[in-house]
Amino acid sequence: MLKIWGRTTSSNVQKVLWTCAELNIAYDRVDHGGPFGGNRDPEYLKLNPNGLVPTVIDGDLVMWESNTICRYLCNTRPNGHSLYPADFAARTHVERWMDWQLSVIGAPMGALLQGLVRSTPETRDPAAIEAARRRAITAWEIVDDALASQPYLGGDSLSLAEIVLGTHIYRWFNYPIERPVLAHLSAWYDRIRERPGFKKHIVMPIT
Repeated sequence: MLKIWGRTTSSNVQKVLWTCAELNIAYDRVDHGGPFGGNRDPEYLKLNPNGLVPTVIDGDLVMWESNTICRYLCNTRPNGHSLYPADFAARTHVERWMDWQLSVIGAPMGALLQGLVRSTPETRDPAAIEAARRRAITAWEIVDDALASQPYLGGDSLSLAEIVLGTHIYRWFNYPIERPVLAHLSAWYDRIRERPGFKKHIVMPIT
């Protein structure tokens, strides 16, 4: 059985758990990281030298980096191509958003997490929070434009593009900040938050 090391509140662990839910993959999960600690234990660092979560073990294979893990699960499990197309051209429409999640939206959303959730009122930097909010708006406008002509980022159905962005969009609509009205983005959010896997693994207190 697949073994997943990582706490359920980690955004990167949540990607993997949602993927497992969509593909009906059974797994054994171990609380690790954050308040549970263990990241710097020598035994764990042998599995994942970064000391981060998730780490996933499938038989003799040890994996880290959540987007890579999600691709692997789709490539090795039944019905995985429903989330990650077998056709290489169609796959690019999913993979570009997976890369975009890491290169574009991750930084401002991470800054908002640090500024709004993981800081105290006396250490909060309003200027940095506002700069991150503006950067995030610019990024989410790109997503809104992409959704003007199709229901999902990869086309007509849910894909890994939605799964890797799931935590970000949930946090965006739940942070105590001012947000512009982006109709296509809001409709997309409404669609994906009806998925059972999203409800189970993404909807929870933000920590």
